Amino acid sequence: MSTYDELIGRDDVNDLEAILAVTNSDRDAVISTVAQHAEAIFTWDYTKGERPALDKLYEKAKVSMWNGETDLPWDTPVDQEQLVVVNAEQNAAQGLGLADFDVTGTPFESWTEQQWIKLGIESQNWTLSQFMHGEQGALICTAKIVETVPWIDAKYYASTQVMDEARHVEVFAKYLDTKLSGYYPVNAHLKMLLDDIVADSRWDMTYLGMQIMVEGLALAAFGFMHQMTTEPLLKQLLRYVMSDEARHVAFGVLSLKEYYEQLSDAEMLERQEFAFEAAVRMRDRFMQQEVWERMDVPVKEAIELVMRTPTRQLFQMMLFSKIVPNCKKLGLLDRNDQWLRRRFEEIEVIQFEDWVDTSDEYERFALGEQLEPTVG
Repeated sequence: MSTYDELIGRDDVNDLEAILAVTNSDRDAVISTVAQHAEAIFTWDYTKGERPALDKLYEKAKVSMWNGETDLPWDTPVDQEQLVVVNAEQNAAQGLGLADFDVTGTPFESWTEQQWIKLGIESQNWTLSQFMHGEQGALICTAKIVETVPWIDAKYYASTQVMDEARHVEVFAKYLDTKLSGYYPVNAHLKMLLDDIVADSRWDMTYLGMQIMVEGLALAAFGFMHQMTTEPLLKQLLRYVMSDEARHVAFGVLSLKEYYEQLSDAEMLERQEFAFEAAVRMRDRFMQQEVWERMDVPVKEAIELVMRTPTRQLFQMMLFSKIVPNCKKLGLLDRNDQWLRRRFEEIEVIQFEDWVDTSDEYERFALGEQLEPTVG
């Protein structure tokens, strides 16, 4: 059984100094390469529908495509400064917001209104940038799934997801380029996780890392932002992306449930450890350390303050609202004397275990359906 130091590079999962020590040392690079060690698998069994749930998902995907260039109202004007102000007013009315802590004696004590607005702008730029980078990771990983999964029904569906992910990268990049005011390089914690997922030779680890963990977190994060923003173009963009993401996560659950039932305890422990590592890396990536560096405030002190705000605490928890029930559906929580359950208890997210898993709820995310609020 691996130690925490072996899994995440530190003994204490909440060691903030160790978290901040992980940085992107190649921020200006345009190209990044990761060696893949997986075998490309051909199957000569072309029997369509042998796995009915995957076949249903494939048929759903074929008629659910949307065009990011023509289906979104790109002529919508976006005043980023005004958007920060309006969002803050709306969220404050709900008891949520960033500046809801005592700033006395902190680096924020002398901040002007314009500095708070600047922070909001940088936070928007950072968040959408990391969404974009994560979607490119999904694009590469899903192309790998087409190559490595042994079932034709899964290859068929994964091929539709490749197109979905290309569309997601496209629309996030266009929104950043035309509506916001700059972008950030990929966060180091996110990059480490994407590298691990791409490099692993086992096809199911690509599913677990991307479809269950990264895409599951993205679905929750998109839902949170969808509710928190007042900007109509971004709201519609996120709604379209979420309709795809729910199918993607369901694809992972449906594919892995059958496979994981056949694995030994030792094999399952490897998957449990990988799921925990992925969960921690994704939690760490949302601390926005690059934003605090750009705002020229002490990073550790800023994060310690912000992490105590109700909004941030709620956001950190809600990120796992899709991941935990899906891990339970796959049998990952309780194998090996409940190893992953105990880890999720340590990071205080186990309360989501009985929420509906995505394989049972993905149709409610379809375009035209009414989404229930994520928070409130």
